[in-house]
Amino acid sequence: MDSYAVHFYFFFMEGTTISDLMINEQIRDKEVRLIGENGEQLGIMSVRDAMKLAEDAELDLVKIAPAAKPPVCKIVDYGKYKYEQVRREKEAKKKQKVIEIKEIRLSPNIDTNDLNTKINAARKFLTKGDRVKVTLRFRGREMAHMNSSKHILDDFAESLSDISVVEKAPKVEGRSMTMFLTEKR
Repeated sequence: MDSYAVHFYFFFMEGTTISDLMINEQIRDKEVRLIGENGEQLGIMSVRDAMKLAEDAELDLVKIAPAAKPPVCKIVDYGKYKYEQVRREKEAKKKQKVIEIKEIRLSPNIDTNDLNTKINAARKFLTKGDRVKVTLRFRGREMAHMNSSKHILDDFAESLSDISVVEKAPKVEGRSMTMFLTEKR
């Protein structure tokens, strides 16, 4: 065998297909549990017999559960089966909501109007369903007054208490103090 043929054999015969499903001749198990084209259980049989049944029905033999003992194969139209799988995955993706973490940064000497602007931004994020990470950053001599600045985060949480709840209380991490807020349920 030349190198191209060896690569071809490895790629197609070892079951490394695009969708990771083995079909027809790629299935190398001695025996499989077979499910018919209408979903009926046909029992445990050799791969050769299962292939013969699939050929008689002019359909494909697809290994759908490779981890099972023995592996589960189904007689289906492979193109139609792949299309259904892709459609189901897209549908599941549409329904799931990705929760993002939005960060709001504050400093210890923030003015009241600036604080209100940040609170309104956090309110907008929370109503969209995102988590909010509020970070109070300290620089230089501000580090000496970390404990006396905790009230800024407490006031921030208090002003949003109508729509949010504190998920993680204010905690010092290096040069900053962080707190997480989430939407009330």
